[in-house]
Amino acid sequence: MESGQFPAWLEVLLKDKFFNACLDHEDVKKNEKNILCIDCCLSICPHCLSSHTSHRLLQIRRYVYRDVLRVEDGSKLMDCSLIQPYITNSSKVVFINERPQSRQFRGSGNICITCDRSLQSPYLFCSLSCKISDVIMRQRGLSGFLRVCNVLDLTDEVTTTTPSSTLEPTGSTRTTSESAGNGEDMFWCQALACTATTEIVRKKRSSLSTTCRRVTEVVSTTDTEAPVNFLNRRKNTPPQRAPLY
Repeated sequence: MESGQFPAWLEVLLKDKFFNACLDHEDVKKNEKNILCIDCCLSICPHCLSSHTSHRLLQIRRYVYRDVLRVEDGSKLMDCSLIQPYITNSSKVVFINERPQSRQFRGSGNICITCDRSLQSPYLFCSLSCKISDVIMRQRGLSGFLRVCNVLDLTDEVTTTTPSSTLEPTGSTRTTSESAGNGEDMFWCQALACTATTEIVRKKRSSLSTTCRRVTEVVSTTDTEAPVNFLNRRKNTPPQRAPLY
């Protein structure tokens, strides 16, 4: 095919390795490249979004260690029909590339037209790349496969920073001073609770040690007298021998 008929962003989608670390943000957490910028034909990470705010963005996802697309997102750019979908996080996804298989399917069931992988009926392709290969072979182009999409936003909120989570009653509106005061009150309440708990445990331990000491004294007194009586009884009792037959 001519290069003009095969868009550059689609080539990046099929050939680029997503979920690798972004070289521009090596020292930052969550720097995996899981976004494809359609306008720049480049895979980026969430920290690169500030330079692509007005661009068409396509989010790449993972399913069983393979790159996938949401059917809802991919259908805005391509014809994703007849590709077998899978369910992950309550969303339908399709594999981007063909998955390797150890042996060919030899049954009589439904299989992928391109790679002969076993499929469920009525699907004809196991991945997006398999359908693209079939469309190119049959139609000698992608004019009926690609769709016009001028706006493509991320379906999930992707931010470069993760705010710290706080627990507050629902619907409450507090000022900074009130929050600080409540924080101090909570701190002192926790401190008093810890002190009270420590005191209770200390009292329980002291009472338990006293009880154990009393039981030990009684048992020791009983044990010292028992062997003496037992030995005296053994001295006055004639030995018992087994009868002769």
